[in-house]
Amino acid sequence: MAKWREPVIATNSSRCRDYIPPKIDSEALDAQSLVMYTGTRPYQRPKRRKVIIIIADTGQVSTKSCSSSSSSSASASSVVSIANLSVMESPEIAPSTPPSSCNNSPPTGQWPAANTRKPNIVYIIADQVAAPLLRLHNPSSPIKTPHIDALAAKSAVFTSAYCASPLCAPARASMVSGQLPTKIGAWDNASPLGVDVPTYAHSLRKEGYLTVLAGKMHFIGEQLHGFEERLTTDIYPGDFGWSPSWDEPDRHLEWFHNTSSVLQAGPCIRSNQLDFDEEVMYESSRFLYEAARRDPRDRPFCLTVSLTHPHDPYTIHKPYWDMYEDVDIPLPEVDIPEEEQDPHSKRLLRVSQFDEHKPPKEAVLRARRAYFGALSYVDDNVGKIMKILEECAMMDDTIVIFSADHGDMLGERGLWYKMSWFEGSARVPLLISYPKLFSPKSIPYNVSTLDLLPTLVDLVGGSFDQRLPLDGVSLVPYLKSQLTLNPHHDTVFGEYAGEGTIAPLMMIRRGPWKFVTCPADPPQLFNLKKDPKELHNLALSRDPSVAKVFEDFVKEASSRWNFQAIHDEVLRSQRTRRLCWDALSKGRYESWDYQPKVDDAKKKYTISCIRISEREPADCIGYRYIRSSVPLDELELRARYPPVDGMGRELPRGRAKDNAGANNE
Repeated sequence: MAKWREPVIATNSSRCRDYIPPKIDSEALDAQSLVMYTGTRPYQRPKRRKVIIIIADTGQVSTKSCSSSSSSSASASSVVSIANLSVMESPEIAPSTPPSSCNNSPPTGQWPAANTRKPNIVYIIADQVAAPLLRLHNPSSPIKTPHIDALAAKSAVFTSAYCASPLCAPARASMVSGQLPTKIGAWDNASPLGVDVPTYAHSLRKEGYLTVLAGKMHFIGEQLHGFEERLTTDIYPGDFGWSPSWDEPDRHLEWFHNTSSVLQAGPCIRSNQLDFDEEVMYESSRFLYEAARRDPRDRPFCLTVSLTHPHDPYTIHKPYWDMYEDVDIPLPEVDIPEEEQDPHSKRLLRVSQFDEHKPPKEAVLRARRAYFGALSYVDDNVGKIMKILEECAMMDDTIVIFSADHGDMLGERGLWYKMSWFEGSARVPLLISYPKLFSPKSIPYNVSTLDLLPTLVDLVGGSFDQRLPLDGVSLVPYLKSQLTLNPHHDTVFGEYAGEGTIAPLMMIRRGPWKFVTCPADPPQLFNLKKDPKELHNLALSRDPSVAKVFEDFVKEASSRWNFQAIHDEVLRSQRTRRLCWDALSKGRYESWDYQPKVDDAKKKYTISCIRISEREPADCIGYRYIRSSVPLDELELRARYPPVDGMGRELPRGRAKDNAGANNE
């Protein structure tokens, strides 16, 4: 495994050179796969170029003259995600002159034609997906995702997409609103999104769409935010119960991540996450079948299907665990001793208690195997959605998007879960498919989930009030291969102020560079083109060109963020929410969690009202899923069947009560 190295001093002056496609080993590609590389420089009109197509199963090489903006129409293998994709070049940005900001590209309202029926939209969100591990980004990955791979083969695949904040609620609040966390107060997993903040659901609803949500969105307080219908409850609490405290940075709160998800990893027959995602899939499938039976002249729909897998705890239904029985599960590639970790990573180890209980190799392998199985479970559900669209003849008129809220370190660098700006935590998959309007392609520019709102509005020919705040940038120019429309869109900004940090932790990703800064920690600078595993912190480099890049980033961050003001606002928000929660926890508890009411043949009922034991009140609502009124570890263990002990060993069935590990033992 790779080892951490101290910041190095670069000796060669370098600039961001033209993107050079990697050499292709045809034997490394899966059978029947096609990978197409073009030589078009960015921001120029497409020229006719020689395109080399390598057919992996035959080794045949053919050359064809075509426009570089077009892509091959050859069929793709269902197990190869990057098949049939044209590859754009990375932008050439001189390290010494990074643009100070990303030019906004608001929706144009010009595509598609106004007199055509607007397409339906299905947006599938998975939770905590480590993008670098997916086969569509890593052909040697052992993770079995044939349906996602098949979707990628007919999609625009963004290979360098990032979340706006590496934590569930702020990542999702920023994604739905197209605004950075500092603009909307999305600090942590108990920060409410203002009811006056426009979301993509508002924007599409204004354009005539029926906006529907099934699954997790981790809204706090208000639970619709522009969605006309919400088909399920949420798996996570919608109240202030998970408010962190920078006033007590060393205090481990009950709901923090801890080692139990890793130590207890393994197969299961049932878990609260399986319960939830099966409900999400049932409601989503039923909605699509109902939509297929409607009059075609009815309103188009945008259905958001938000699954909670592969989020920890790392346990998955046994058939998906068994899929990896004969698979050599790889260990994390980067192992960094605790004493050599950067300060923020040390805090994450302490917050999650990995500094006290480093998981043994066997537990790491079990956790990764369960995570791989959970991704295959997500993949199967993607396949179910795609099958419904196909068999109901809706595929040709439906935009399909697949992405995630953030990533998972999954043991890389000794870290687990998210909450950092390293690639495993911050990068997300992003696929956009609509073959009727754009061809498959691989896009290596840095983009953000913030960009989804303006992109969706642009895709349906809508408009957005340019006087309103918007940090996202429309990706439609990339989809249309019209790069000259937006020459500076290769910059991503990220902001984090949740648990694990004690001050605002900010990130700028531009060209090959990633810059991370926090008032409490030394800055970090990585060149991901040369150092994709982020082993060499160049913040102390004596190379003049690299030092100039670092200085420019420091100045840009200082001018962009008022760190003291942000720090003060985070503290104010945490303190007020904790006071409110302390008060609301006394006396009668009024849940903020969304409870969809279903009118089925005039028979109304409330979903998710289930008592787990006689010790709980008869009027409990939502105890099937995670709620602030039940200790997190205890609920997850009680929901898991068969029961396990603190090391994931199966117990005699019927002994779920008071398992080891239920209270952080």
